[in-house]
Amino acid sequence: MKKQTEAEAAPQGFLGKMQELSAFFEQAKAELKKVVWPGKEETISTSSAVLLLVVVMALFLGIVDVVLSKIVAAVLS
Repeated sequence: MKKQTEAEAAPQGFLGKMQELSAFFEQAKAELKKVVWPGKEETISTSSAVLLLVVVMALFLGIVDVVLSKIVAAVLS
């Protein structure tokens, strides 16, 4: 006798898709229960670190842009 694969065993059509969707949401719910969510302090500290890095990178790239613009202007004039 031939063994059925999971795809062959699942019902076809709309009902099959609804069963797959239901199974997906059940698995997603189970996975979300395993997540370790950060506390308030950790969220604030990591958000602060990200904002600080964004400000530092913006300043750095702004300075590099101005310097390179002046170099290009000097070379072209």
